[in-house]
Amino acid sequence: MPFSLLVKPAGPDCNLRCRYCFYAGRKEMFSGGAHRMSEETLRTMISSFLGTAQREHVFGWQGGEPTLMGLEFFRQVTRLQETLAPPGTRIGNGLQTNGTLLTDEWAEHLARYRFLVGVSLDGAEAQHDRFRLTLGGKGSYRRVMEGIGALRRHGAEFNVLTLVSKANVTEPEKAYDALVNQGFLFHQYIECVEFDAAGRLQPYAITGKEWGTFLCRLFDRWHASDTRRVSVRLFDTILNRLAHGTGNTCACGTSCDTYFVVEHNGDIFPCDFHVLPEWRLGNVRDTPWDVAQRSPLYRAFAERKSQWHPSCAACPFLQFCHGDCPKNRLGANPAARSHLCDGWQMFYRHALPRLRALLI
Repeated sequence: MPFSLLVKPAGPDCNLRCRYCFYAGRKEMFSGGAHRMSEETLRTMISSFLGTAQREHVFGWQGGEPTLMGLEFFRQVTRLQETLAPPGTRIGNGLQTNGTLLTDEWAEHLARYRFLVGVSLDGAEAQHDRFRLTLGGKGSYRRVMEGIGALRRHGAEFNVLTLVSKANVTEPEKAYDALVNQGFLFHQYIECVEFDAAGRLQPYAITGKEWGTFLCRLFDRWHASDTRRVSVRLFDTILNRLAHGTGNTCACGTSCDTYFVVEHNGDIFPCDFHVLPEWRLGNVRDTPWDVAQRSPLYRAFAERKSQWHPSCAACPFLQFCHGDCPKNRLGANPAARSHLCDGWQMFYRHALPRLRALLI
């Protein structure tokens, strides 16, 4: 079965201190100090992955903040990919970054090797700077924009990823307009849903009603004049489902088995949100990819997506969310209703008639 890799070469380390970051807590799993992928682990991972049968071998580089590895690490990445790839191999690279460390030198390399760069930007400056803070507690917006400027100067392909939190959930038009007015025409909006140890919603996270209202207003803004100009990933995903009956993101699929996470030390996990000791599948140094795919633990994890709440079976919108991402299900119980269910239903009722009309 085809799969991609989501690689965290600097583990949970980051140069920002975003207040809503769920991954910062993963530091407790690893030894103290800086977390950096060794050349041996990098080579083993790339070699073994390129040896699998894939239509295209896709590497996603994420964190924490992956650019903490330094540009020379990514030069080594592309050298190894070129050296170790069998003839005819297609390779894709994506880099998800906060953008604050990007320079012209970085951008030139990313453009040359056709990395698709995702830059985290939460809308207008005040929205972004509420939670996305530097180590000194200052907003990071202007440093992000400097990094985006470098990408633009060198023609590097990039899109913008916006986390929808308490900072921007009541002002979708402000966030959308701020991005479009900067010329950003490829958007991803991701819901911020995090609970504390007692199962209470974190203060920066959003409710189902807030999510639904945000999406409805965002859709109206987009539909009014931008359906042929601005790509919103969620809307594209729904259109793809309507047109072809297939899902092109893991959230709208029926099984959580489309990628593996590789941590800085080579440990393998099934999902970005489940880098936890109980879900460790092995290590790239001793666990072949086919063994990881067939492991009972991975198969059990994959099946959680389709273990949705009984009420989902009668839902007219099941084909679009399949119970939503398991991390959003109440109490992390795969058979529970999604925390966002009411919001998703609100949005689908609001937007589906006009999305269907776009296909005519």
